[in-house]
Amino acid sequence: MAEIALTIDGLGVDFGGFKAVNGVSLTIEEGELRVLLGANGAGKTTLMDLVSGKTKSTEGRVFLHDTDITNWEEHKIARAGVGRKFQIPSVFKDLTVRRNLEVASCRNPSVPANLWFGFNKQAREDVDRVLELTGLTEESDRLAAYLSHGQTQWLELGLLITQNPKVILLDEPTAGMTQAETHKTSEIVNSLKGKHTLVVVEHDMAFVREIAERITVLHLGQVLAEGNVEQIETNPKVREAYLGSKGIG
Repeated sequence: MAEIALTIDGLGVDFGGFKAVNGVSLTIEEGELRVLLGANGAGKTTLMDLVSGKTKSTEGRVFLHDTDITNWEEHKIARAGVGRKFQIPSVFKDLTVRRNLEVASCRNPSVPANLWFGFNKQAREDVDRVLELTGLTEESDRLAAYLSHGQTQWLELGLLITQNPKVILLDEPTAGMTQAETHKTSEIVNSLKGKHTLVVVEHDMAFVREIAERITVLHLGQVLAEGNVEQIETNPKVREAYLGSKGIG
């Protein structure tokens, strides 16, 4: 039986009487990729905020493996092993791509130590591996400021991978990408399956088809349905609430 990496138990948040997330319960297995679907306002990003500590819940619990991380501070949750990538990428634009990854791989929180830390052979190999995985090897000596939108997104994903989190939360990782960039992102994300546990919020149904194993559909802050792509697109409740008659894609 697979180990459970992330348990969300009756989680909710009340913003002055409005329940943006209302009693959501999920269990996500070690190495699983879970897609969260739902219309705008369904509670997807808020749920990610609750798990990562950006927003404090008013009900329910969150467990990372067997550790109760409910309402911990963001930095403590990150150190425990939950990595979060937001819609708007955040990279060190004045550093090269390689140096960005070197800084991310250094466990010393001191900025000077990060910048001037002597990297050993294993650390350099790890950075090279992430450069290859994200398709940024040829861009390694470019300043991050000069990367394309897609490349910047891949670099930020690389920064997360370098820190080797147990659980990776991705909020609309293909936002603003071309079709070719979206396909490449699906290849990167698929390569992480099994090594990391991933939770992906996404609107691009073509992308969802390329990565989805199990989908959870949220509607008005609650879980509406769960299943694989075929089960979700043929679910009458989902079609009525979100997908329409055309289904996914």
